[in-house]
Amino acid sequence: AAAISSSQRAVAPLVIRGMADIAVEHGRGEWKTYGDLSSYKPGKFQVKCFNKISPVGLAQFPEDLYDVRLDGQDGQNAHAILLRSHKLQENEVAHTVRAIARCGAGTNNIPVSRMTELGIPVFNTPGANANAVKELVICGMLLGSRRIVDGINHMKKLGEQGLARERVEKDKAIFGGQELEGKRLAVIGLGHIGSLTARDAYNLGMKLSGYDPGLSIQSALKLPRDLTLADSIASAVSDADYVSINIPYIKGENGTHGIIGEEVISHFKPNTVLLNFARGELVDSQALKTFLDNGNGRYVSDFPDDLLWDHKNAIILPHLGASTEEAEDAAASMAADTIREFLETGAIRNSVNFPETELEHPEGAVRFTVVNKNLPGMLAHITEVFAQANLNIIQQINHSRGDIAYNVIDVDTSDKEDVLSFKNLQEQITMLDGVINSRIIYGTPGTGFARNLEGKYFV
Repeated sequence: AAAISSSQRAVAPLVIRGMADIAVEHGRGEWKTYGDLSSYKPGKFQVKCFNKISPVGLAQFPEDLYDVRLDGQDGQNAHAILLRSHKLQENEVAHTVRAIARCGAGTNNIPVSRMTELGIPVFNTPGANANAVKELVICGMLLGSRRIVDGINHMKKLGEQGLARERVEKDKAIFGGQELEGKRLAVIGLGHIGSLTARDAYNLGMKLSGYDPGLSIQSALKLPRDLTLADSIASAVSDADYVSINIPYIKGENGTHGIIGEEVISHFKPNTVLLNFARGELVDSQALKTFLDNGNGRYVSDFPDDLLWDHKNAIILPHLGASTEEAEDAAASMAADTIREFLETGAIRNSVNFPETELEHPEGAVRFTVVNKNLPGMLAHITEVFAQANLNIIQQINHSRGDIAYNVIDVDTSDKEDVLSFKNLQEQITMLDGVINSRIIYGTPGTGFARNLEGKYFV
């Protein structure tokens, strides 16, 4: 589809059992913006992949309903985008795109604010890689406790000199360390990863402190009962032998940039081990370098750091947190399921910019979804259009988040005997001042989507 450029119209009719015949508009004008239309498969949702996505996840898309375009393949008429680390540009998001999902928790590589303005929900996969990251945190505690990496490098040098067998016992004292049992771990952020880390650390015999002002009931139920909740990060770390950071990186005022800075680090013990498998920018590198220079503390992270990469008390790994086959499969599967739910039912789950929304779809109803600016009176204007069309609304739900509002409206057509055309109805709704886009979810994948492009109708 494209913005209006001619008076030509293409209508996609569909007979739905127990209902009137339904006709919606699809493809007004020319699709000249989006490349070769010979690659477009009508009757299927097209999903464009950036990066290599797990085949296990892609298998969630039924072949009879979805046309999946792998990384490098043309997908210029995509209805959804699936990606991992690719830094998405706005010019890669066609007018046809309804949703974007990242196979992972962070969405820093997606222009989320701009996608919100365009009425496109952005989804992530919280918890999909939690076990993989948790295992690396536990590994990091061991690496920071026993100078294992230094020991490995030492033995390699001795082996090159032919002295390994002779010195294997004599040199072990150089790499002495401490055990985890009985030590205290402070977990900063008690979400999916933090709660799993706390649970497994407890099973290793560790004492626990934690800090999370936004602790959910779901995560709280996963925590060991003996965990002490602190009222600040400084309080949580004050008597900790290990500190694990498990919070998101948020830019701007009241964000988390450099949150582990001089003030927090001043409460560390001299030999505290800091574990950062969340985001490198959470740590003030200069403040941490001063701490490592003046004590026997450690820093273990899988994020690069220009100041600390070669520090004798730092262990900097490749970004391995979610780099397991199981985590990649789980994240891709969750992302695919989320995209399917949204495209097929209009449900929104695990979105970083749209409100959680779910409404059971009654049999025989035609479902409309409407994305609009969160302005007073919008819902009344939308429902008035249905009333003027003499259509009965069976049920509806309206949720908002920030500047965006999302509506799901189910319409009864059981008493309609003639072909029921929603062409004009959808155009009236979509072109209301404040509406960004609308969809009719009626059974034929890929059709029934319309956008208000600065006063031009795109369908």
